Amino acid sequence: MGFLGKIANLVWKDLVTEFRTKEMISSMFIFAFLVILIFAFAFTPTRETTREVFPGIIWLGFTFAGILGLNRSFSGEKDNDALLGLMLAPVDRTAIYFGKVISNLVFMGAMEIISLPLFFILFSFRLEGSLWLLLLVIMLGTLGFITVGTLLAALSANTRTSEILLPLIVFPIVIPVIIAAVKSTGILLMGMPPGEVQLIADFWRWIKLLAVFDVVFLVVPFVLFEYVLEV
Repeated sequence: MGFLGKIANLVWKDLVTEFRTKEMISSMFIFAFLVILIFAFAFTPTRETTREVFPGIIWLGFTFAGILGLNRSFSGEKDNDALLGLMLAPVDRTAIYFGKVISNLVFMGAMEIISLPLFFILFSFRLEGSLWLLLLVIMLGTLGFITVGTLLAALSANTRTSEILLPLIVFPIVIPVIIAAVKSTGILLMGMPPGEVQLIADFWRWIKLLAVFDVVFLVVPFVLFEYVLEV
């Protein structure tokens, strides 16, 4: 079996396990829904202030719900020393990382697909820009968050307080991703008129930052992940 086949098997294992328990998806969606509900009552949809903070509210819901999912991604592997079994399996340990990245992307993407329309509906917000560009921003932002989060979730998996430790070590590193995602989302929600050359340039500058961050944290685990599992 090739490298991609091993990754596919690991992803399939996670998907089947989650399909049986539905623990990760349900907890992520419930948290995102609570964020939507609380902020929907806290802000008046028609006010200009709401339009300014709306991109931040979206990513606040996504990232905090994502942390719940990341905490669960390796907690199941700790039971009955399943993580040790994966480490002893005749498979490159980077395959474990990429399998977990893809699984977490699927779970977080499912949560975002369900949550994003609710954000727009409950805030009475109309998208002025391109939906495809918004999906591009969400995809790049989510990928950056997941690549870092999965690596650090593996690092904190063997600690007794992993649920507390993980957010403390993830958020300082993903701050550039969150800022770039919020800024580019805000520009898109304003409509990005063709005449606004500077605005368009700023948008693509944030997109490039997201892309560079994603590439860096897809390459780094090739070097580090094997040692992270030994910690």
